[in-house]
Amino acid sequence: MAKPDILLIGPYPEWDLVELEAQYNVLKLYEAEDRDAFVREHAQGIRAIATRGELGVSAELIARLPKLEVVSVYGVGYDAVDLDACRARGIRVTNTPDVLTNDVADLGVAMMLVQSRGMIGAETWVKDGSWVEKGLYPLKRRVWGRKAGVLGLGRIGFEVAKRLKGFDMDIAYSDVSEKPHGEGMTFVADPVELARRSDFLFVTLAASAATRHIVSKDVIAALGPEGMLINISRASNIDEEALLEALESGALGSAALDVFEAEPKLDPRFLTLDNVLVQPHHASGTIETRKAMGRLVRDNLAAHFAGAALPTPVL
Repeated sequence: MAKPDILLIGPYPEWDLVELEAQYNVLKLYEAEDRDAFVREHAQGIRAIATRGELGVSAELIARLPKLEVVSVYGVGYDAVDLDACRARGIRVTNTPDVLTNDVADLGVAMMLVQSRGMIGAETWVKDGSWVEKGLYPLKRRVWGRKAGVLGLGRIGFEVAKRLKGFDMDIAYSDVSEKPHGEGMTFVADPVELARRSDFLFVTLAASAATRHIVSKDVIAALGPEGMLINISRASNIDEEALLEALESGALGSAALDVFEAEPKLDPRFLTLDNVLVQPHHASGTIETRKAMGRLVRDNLAAHFAGAALPTPVL
């Protein structure tokens, strides 16, 4: 029996590619010199798409694949997949939740610590001779005992909050409603009010049309010149222009960001600021988690082609 054709939108780690190619005829769109011609050549045979969360799948591509049955996303976010187009065709969509939750939460808390204590600058202070020439490194701000806000108390937000409790922080959260797993935290319905009471605001909610720029100019202003914004969700959840203006003017104290609009070609203004910590969208970037994500992508594809229940369906 011929292997099913699957379209791979962007590269996967080699360990996943080897496993996929053992089971499927993997068509690598990202290697095609003429992607339009490549899709046209293979469109009639493609039954599945494997993609990454930030790459997604457009409605235009879906429309060109008449035999498409399933889209398997390597990542928890699926906002870049046109769900309406999939729903209209009965195309199944899966993602890889849970397996990356703890690593993403770890990086968010790590970014808070690194930025608050000025650890990047402190390392430079030692290496460039400033410690010898100038003496002690400038004082920074503590983390423990301060106020934290978590915008979106889903899987990742809950794990962030759980870690913050170890720092004896006063924790509040916002979500569409009060959550039973929010015990010991203060529920604040309005994101502006959450920001106003927070020293550190973690953005951990899923991205959608409804959450676009939920971290607005007003939220950023409420966080204020002593506050820190930490984003480990999606760039679209933040009004990036308002964020840059606030960082440049000092209206916002600092930020720690793992995601950006138009990444990896982020706005160059970020690169000139000394009050922002930038990371290359790698919150799930551990060997253990990436292997688990790839395995879940393959498990979803295998279940679909076997006619079995999908392990982690979105649609």
